[in-house]
Amino acid sequence: MTPTIIHRGLDFGEGPRWHDGRLWFSDFFRHGVFTLDGDHEELVVEVSGQPSGLGWLPDGRLLVVSMLDKRLLVWDGDGLAEHADLSAVSEYECNDLVVGADGTAYVSTFGFDLHGGDEPRPTRMVVVSPDGTVRVAEDEVWFPNGSVITPEGRLIVGETFASRYTSYALDDTGMPVDRRVWAEVEGLTPDGCCLDAEGRIWSADPVARRVVLIEEGGRVVEEVATEQSAVACMLGGDDGRTLFILTSQGTKPERVAGTGTGRVETIRVEVPGAGRP
Repeated sequence: MTPTIIHRGLDFGEGPRWHDGRLWFSDFFRHGVFTLDGDHEELVVEVSGQPSGLGWLPDGRLLVVSMLDKRLLVWDGDGLAEHADLSAVSEYECNDLVVGADGTAYVSTFGFDLHGGDEPRPTRMVVVSPDGTVRVAEDEVWFPNGSVITPEGRLIVGETFASRYTSYALDDTGMPVDRRVWAEVEGLTPDGCCLDAEGRIWSADPVARRVVLIEEGGRVVEEVATEQSAVACMLGGDDGRTLFILTSQGTKPERVAGTGTGRVETIRVEVPGAGRP
């Protein structure tokens, strides 16, 4: 199966979401959140601090991770405001997020100077309550990245530097508890991901230039090669069976910033999306 390129001109796309009949995504180095309707791209809001993860509060307002200034922003259709200041709980960049049905946001953080050459070390997920209260999960994770919440209410977090997905129950306050390994896949570098209706995860793997469909336990059900690095993916379209894949020339800023070489690519799949995002 070969992906179809449906849009070009991104620098580094992240956080794809299917919402209100359109694909939404962030672009790090064009400093904005965009929508794609067919091949029509529209800038929704500029985010100077480098936007990444996206999600929606129950009242319809958009949450955006602002990576460099370590803030979670909220956009109400008119302007941006601060939803939560994450700088006290994250020394390094904030990254992706998934938002629960009640508006609790689960934000991933780098945990070390990725682009400065630091050795990887574990960090913790940041939990932001609907009112903006910031808490830190107790568990250590190795570069948490793409995350999903299942219809049953479990949080599953991709650990980029551990080649695994880790699952948590959410307690009455929204905190992750009851950790267990959901899947370990040798050689996988988990990045952005999404869940299908059979409880499997489509995971982007930028290092191996592929997207893979993984079932609980770690069996790879399907693998699709991409010409460029696959950074993130999202199931959407009218029937939920279009897998949108964001690809780039690489993951280092000096390789992608200002190049316009990023793409949106698609494949058709049998099983539609489920859960959150």
